Amino acid sequence: MLELLNLEGVGPAPELSIEFKPRINFLAGDNGLGKTFLLDVAWWALTRSFARGLILPHAPPARPKITYRYTKSTPEPYLYTSTYNREAEVWSVKNSRPAIPGLILYAQVDGGFSVWDPARNYWKKDAPDRPSSYLFRANEVWEGNELCEGLIRDWASWQREGGETFALLEKVLLCLSPSPKESLIPGDLLKLTLDDPKRYPTLRMPYGQDVPVVQASAGMRRIIAMAYLLVWSWQEHLAASKLRGNPPTREIIFLVDEIEAHLHPQWQRLIVPALLEVMGTLTGSHDARVQLISATHAPLVLASAEPFFDDQQDGLFHLELRDAAVHLEEQPWAKQGDVVNWLVSDVFGLQQGRSLQAEQAIEAAEAWMRGDKAALPEGLRTKKAIHAELMRVLPGHDDFWPRWIVRTEERGGRP
Repeated sequence: MLELLNLEGVGPAPELSIEFKPRINFLAGDNGLGKTFLLDVAWWALTRSFARGLILPHAPPARPKITYRYTKSTPEPYLYTSTYNREAEVWSVKNSRPAIPGLILYAQVDGGFSVWDPARNYWKKDAPDRPSSYLFRANEVWEGNELCEGLIRDWASWQREGGETFALLEKVLLCLSPSPKESLIPGDLLKLTLDDPKRYPTLRMPYGQDVPVVQASAGMRRIIAMAYLLVWSWQEHLAASKLRGNPPTREIIFLVDEIEAHLHPQWQRLIVPALLEVMGTLTGSHDARVQLISATHAPLVLASAEPFFDDQQDGLFHLELRDAAVHLEEQPWAKQGDVVNWLVSDVFGLQQGRSLQAEQAIEAAEAWMRGDKAALPEGLRTKKAIHAELMRVLPGHDDFWPRWIVRTEERGGRP
């Protein structure tokens, strides 16, 4: 498992350091502070390949370094500090086969997917013709390339064969379904147009129609692409391990950028526990350990982890802009209970879980009630104006109304 990343002279700050937990790691923080960057660096540290292009360091005189540590098959962890050669534009690595014994998966937010398999990917010195990792752009996940048949062809082939792989795909889709009433169930293969010879996989919708996967919603497409690639990666790993006469890996590291992307709230609420269940379904009797490292903007994702979050196995890390500098800190885990409480927690930092206009109106009302005239904004300097704005932006059942009505009546009646 990945244990440590320490960055100097590279990334959003002069130095960042993070010590990962062995099971679940959430990366939270505002846009542009480095969540995706940390995932890219984690992928590179584990695989020595770039998922989205060269990791660029700070300009001179910075002396860039990336230090990383992860577990390996021998008792002591692997620790290495990579330095950047500006003339060659390369990060240093040890010229040997990577020490990581596990399967590394990286789901990017744009639909791309990357895989590093200890049974199939070698350092160039060992097998120069083999790819150092499998990198799929979003369209290649669906249409395939020289490394993979792609979702459309593989799914159709597995379904025609009706064997173990298709049964596994069905189980994974069921695990990732948004609810028992909306299960992801494969439908019949369909020909879509006169000139296209392919038969396309479909999903059997709760309203009775078989919808081609290429015409599914953005959320469904992300989930079924993830399901396909998890099944493909694991089945290919098992086959390659068998060919080499080696046992399957005992470790899987899954990197996911914006795990909630395109997902309805009911899906956001179950995606993390569902992915952990999927990993158990995939590995079965092989009993592989799974580490999940995910960036998220969704309070529902964090709320969904409350029932099983364990400080010894799981961590929440927060990137924050403070005094014009990016800081990365592990956030003490505390159950918030509901989404609104998560929104106003230190992780997301909102003052209120309402619209910006409602927040401004309530802040003006609060200032008026405590007699702070200097804090009243232009246009909301009177009780009447504040009340009119509250009427415009708040619903009748908002829990702020009792406080406001009582105070206004105490101070001379309703506006």
